[in-house]
Amino acid sequence: MWKLLQKISKNLSLAIPAMMLAGFIFGIFMDAAFLKSLIIPFTFLMVYPMMVTLNIQKVFEGGDVKAQVLTQAINFGVVPFLAYGVGLIFFKDQPYMALGLLLAGLVPTSGMTISWTGFAKGNLAAAVKMTVIGLTLGSIATPLYVRMLMGTSIEIDMAAIFKQIVVIVFIPMAAGYLTRRSLVKKHGEKRFKTSVAPKFPPLSTLGVVGIVFIAMALKARTIASDPSMLAYILLPLVIIYGFNFIFSSFVGKRFLPRGDAIALVYGSVMRNLSIALAIAINAFGKQGASAALVVAVAYIVQVQSAAWYVKLTDKIFGPAPLDDEEPSKTAPEKVAKPVSEAPEEPQISMVADIKKILFATDITPAAKYAARYACTIGNKFNAKVWAIHVVPDLLAEYSAGAGVTIKDPEKQEAFNREAVKNAEKILEERIRTTSEKVIREISACPLSKDRIIVKTGDPVEEITKAATQGNFDLIIMSTHGDQGIDDILLGSTAQGVIHASKIPVLVARPS
Repeated sequence: MWKLLQKISKNLSLAIPAMMLAGFIFGIFMDAAFLKSLIIPFTFLMVYPMMVTLNIQKVFEGGDVKAQVLTQAINFGVVPFLAYGVGLIFFKDQPYMALGLLLAGLVPTSGMTISWTGFAKGNLAAAVKMTVIGLTLGSIATPLYVRMLMGTSIEIDMAAIFKQIVVIVFIPMAAGYLTRRSLVKKHGEKRFKTSVAPKFPPLSTLGVVGIVFIAMALKARTIASDPSMLAYILLPLVIIYGFNFIFSSFVGKRFLPRGDAIALVYGSVMRNLSIALAIAINAFGKQGASAALVVAVAYIVQVQSAAWYVKLTDKIFGPAPLDDEEPSKTAPEKVAKPVSEAPEEPQISMVADIKKILFATDITPAAKYAARYACTIGNKFNAKVWAIHVVPDLLAEYSAGAGVTIKDPEKQEAFNREAVKNAEKILEERIRTTSEKVIREISACPLSKDRIIVKTGDPVEEITKAATQGNFDLIIMSTHGDQGIDDILLGSTAQGVIHASKIPVLVARPS
């Protein structure tokens, strides 16, 4: 189930249309009214995980003031009025669809802002800050803009909108903040960012596709009576996003350095459609389904346009500055060449011959329990021990919410270079201090700073692959020993390796 959600997150541009089609078919053949009871649970599931990964403290960091001011000026001084004007032209007699356009233009920035800024090698710190500021200001301003611009066309219940904002934004934000603090306290900031935080976006994706399904199911019979409606919705959205990309690109190129300019583009074009969808379907009753339909279609335009724009980034702003540092050592340089295949033996020996041990470490205190066994068994069998650490692929994480799968080894290597170097330094120091302690009790330590493997990607996949390709005889690793809710949420790398590996695995559990 978890892997399925991750795949959906990485292919949102396909998942959203698929769920729209499924909702349409369901709504044609079934009475979808009962689905309204699922709106609140799916809304919370959509918003809360996003809030856990949001670092609110980024708002108070200095720097990039110009980029932040320009971004929010576009977000609240240009885009809402553009969406309102286009809505007047295309949906003059359909005010709730015009409302959908307005809502899609009112709440700026989402995880996609960070994802695409990272993919285009923009200023990630600025993008994170834009996301927090835009979301907060947008949540406060949305009821006021809706009342000011749409108050004469539709009935506006300000109290109901504010109530929904509190329920779907500020309560999940507070809960997410407390959850984040608790997880950071337990796992540390580094492990939270690399191992814990990436587990939440798939949950948010489940909420998104659920709400899209419901919105489509509720409007299915209306669409069936007028199939051209979807094409008619697409046109104004394409106009809005097209203008937004062009205008923000001009502003960024004219006033900001490359990294900040890219963050500005994605900080103003990427809208928080999850929040817009939740407001539309929760705050406006039955008529809100029309507004929700427009927002659901906006998902398709937003993801596709972002994917196309990133290909033009270098042409518009110039190539990213080259890293002057020398490329870090890659794992293949550090892994000993696989031993040649031994001739087929007539029978299997009943005595295990352990010559090569792969010690998998996540560089947390729990890893020291596994290190004891790696050193002891390595010494007893006179075996060499390689230490492997897997750094999560930051580029893939940033793009997870953007509906794409990254398969560019050169970009991935460059993007993750700093994280890999930091991991190498930490591993070298850990091995040095461990060796000093080990040789107090035995003559030699099988761990060596020359036998370090650092990979990027999925820990289970990379550990098992390295073990197979390197012809290792044994994998040794630790587990954190937790039995709480985050163990269920995070899953277990050790458990994954046990199931996936064809090589024996020894798991050291803390006392």
